Amino acid sequence: MMAIIGAFTSLVGALFFLLSGIGLIRMPDAFNRMQAGTKATTLGSILFLIGIGLQEPDYLGRTIILVVFIVLTNPVSSNALARAAHGYRKHIGAKMVPDALAEANEKTADAAAKDGSGKEAAHVD
Repeated sequence: MMAIIGAFTSLVGALFFLLSGIGLIRMPDAFNRMQAGTKATTLGSILFLIGIGLQEPDYLGRTIILVVFIVLTNPVSSNALARAAHGYRKHIGAKMVPDALAEANEKTADAAAKDGSGKEAAHVD
């Protein structure tokens, strides 16, 4: 019975991988592709690994460790990729209206200039 549940869970995880691949092809810009890729592969990986753990109970502990690793690292790597893409948004054709990150960077730079501390905030174009 656990093998059937595990196989079904792995199949659902594989479907999320498929949806992620379709999202990478269909989305219009880098930020949307990143969203589709990160969210779907995170959930797909978790379901796939849990399914393997349910099919082979000896591997359950290892798969849970991998799930924790994925849950901790995927959001961090997605954020780093989004920050890098934001820095090159003019080159990749991403139109961001409104651009909250650029506005926050400008406010930080203006506050540092008014403060006179000599510290400049990083300004990303």
